[in-house]
Amino acid sequence: MTRIDHDIHGHPAAPRSEEALAEQVAALNARFKHHSATSVMEGALRDAGNIALVSSFGAESVVLLHMAAVIDPMVPVLFVDTELLFTETLVYQQEVSERLGLKNVRVIKADDIAEKDPYGALRFSDTDACCTLRKTIPLQKALAGYDGWITGRKRFQSGTRAALDFFEVEDGTGRMKINPLAHWAPEDVRAYMDENRLPRHPLVAKGYPSIGCAPCTSPVAEGEDPRAGRWRNQNKVECGIHVVDGKFVRTGA
Repeated sequence: MTRIDHDIHGHPAAPRSEEALAEQVAALNARFKHHSATSVMEGALRDAGNIALVSSFGAESVVLLHMAAVIDPMVPVLFVDTELLFTETLVYQQEVSERLGLKNVRVIKADDIAEKDPYGALRFSDTDACCTLRKTIPLQKALAGYDGWITGRKRFQSGTRAALDFFEVEDGTGRMKINPLAHWAPEDVRAYMDENRLPRHPLVAKGYPSIGCAPCTSPVAEGEDPRAGRWRNQNKVECGIHVVDGKFVRTGA
């Protein structure tokens, strides 16, 4: 698949092939192999094209949001409001955006919830379909004009991410994904938040180390996996915004 970009005059530019994107990603990974997370984000915003930061404003989101605010407060920040989020998340999103001085936060919502899930009952019969309707499709629509997006994924989060690179090709979209925190450990996240005196999501102190939609997120007991409270007792661990071989997958966070 190729995607057609536009030049500064709004005319279609030459399509960017998957091969060209793969070469760009390989060059960026080689260039930033031993660089810091901040340097990776700076390089992505400077050299990787039109890039957006996708943020859930969840438990650890403030780290990347702070980095972005320091580098460029006008970085596009895409926040998907599923209309099932905790009130605390909505308040936190507004407070963090204002405190960090982020000037380009874009709240994304599905435009067909009233038609396809008017009573909010879809989550009881098909959680995957609910996530697709409320999060995956709206985000993919919002990303359509971008060359890539910044995520908060880290190698320690799952075995499938053990070899996660800073830059990677997003299969089937013609975009790249940038993972500045790929090499960070949990203690690195905590240290950065402490050193920069960043505000915590209020639900973290109440036993929610991973925060999604309110109906599908529960507190986590001591000793449990941090994501144990997401879709508890269901065979599901991911909302589906990541793509492998052109398909949305639900295997990791």
